[in-house]
Amino acid sequence: MKVSVFDTYVTKKNGGIMHFDILVPTDLVSNEEKVHEYGKQYLAEKGQAGQPLATSECRFCHIEEATEDILTDINRQGYSIIEMQGCNN
Repeated sequence: MKVSVFDTYVTKKNGGIMHFDILVPTDLVSNEEKVHEYGKQYLAEKGQAGQPLATSECRFCHIEEATEDILTDINRQGYSIIEMQGCNN
């Protein structure tokens, strides 16, 4: 399965930067509202609810082949997150 990757940067409440990718099925590539909703769910899970997440912070990057872990996440919750920087501190 191919997935669309959205490169995302969010300023945390403490001023630091979170960098993560939101991966969704390719049929959602043009549904930025849904992708942003998924990003906001992830931010809430990380204690960062209410931080801005819009087109300037979250942009379509590319399409790639999904791994088994990504497919499991998408089947369970509709999206997958790859944490890149500043997501766990």
